[in-house]
Amino acid sequence: MLKVLIIAEYILSILLIMAVMLQHRSTGLGGVFASEANAYRSKRGIEKFLFNSTIVLAVLLIVSSIAHLFIRVNSL
Repeated sequence: MLKVLIIAEYILSILLIMAVMLQHRSTGLGGVFASEANAYRSKRGIEKFLFNSTIVLAVLLIVSSIAHLFIRVNSL
């Protein structure tokens, strides 16, 4: 059970890193001088899917890490 949980944590962490890196953010000086119209737009399509999947992956990673902790503590 513990090996399956460890493998799941690795997979979840890689997927979470990929989801975060795929999200588009206006960073650097270009974001400073951008127009104000882009500040309050809603997420649509793939951007919304990536945002929601990032949240889901983060929650799953936290839950699996806590489960891993409880299994380790109970096995001592």
